[in-house]
Amino acid sequence: MDQKFIQQFDGLLEKYTELMVGESDSNILAKVQMWALYTHIAKSMPPLVKHWNESYPEAKEQMKEVITEIKRLNEEHRATNAKK
Repeated sequence: MDQKFIQQFDGLLEKYTELMVGESDSNILAKVQMWALYTHIAKSMPPLVKHWNESYPEAKEQMKEVITEIKRLNEEHRATNAKK
């Protein structure tokens, strides 16, 4: 893949993360990327996600934690911006 394209796409993901949760450090960026991909897969191939969840219950719990954290950060960010 073209390195320029990879950098541009990374920039898109970084900006999306920043707009969504108000920050874009590497840890949060990775979690948003996981959340976005998992959500997309869950919507486009629910049986695959169901199988994965059943096969890896510990990973399912970790994913639930990631989803909860992203949701909380998004709500906090939106609340902060609403006060401005």
